[in-house]
Amino acid sequence: MSRLELAAERLSKALDALEEAALPLVAARDSATEAEAKLASLDGERERLLQRVAGLEEEARSLSGLTEEVEGRLDGAIAEIRAALGR
Repeated sequence: MSRLELAAERLSKALDALEEAALPLVAARDSATEAEAKLASLDGERERLLQRVAGLEEEARSLSGLTEEVEGRLDGAIAEIRAALGR
């Protein structure tokens, strides 16, 4: 074998080794890309859920105020009925 053939063979082996070493890196890059997409999706879902929670908290505050108003009116009506019955 000539020196050129030996060099070509060594180069071929080195390229094969480099390709073999790079395969896990390609898989890791693809996995990272998928993870980034999933993270972006989860961030969007988190924002939607936070907005929903804020809306529900506001609704709960509104209902609480309404409940207090109804409670006051019922107490007043009960007091009027008792007064009318002479109790």
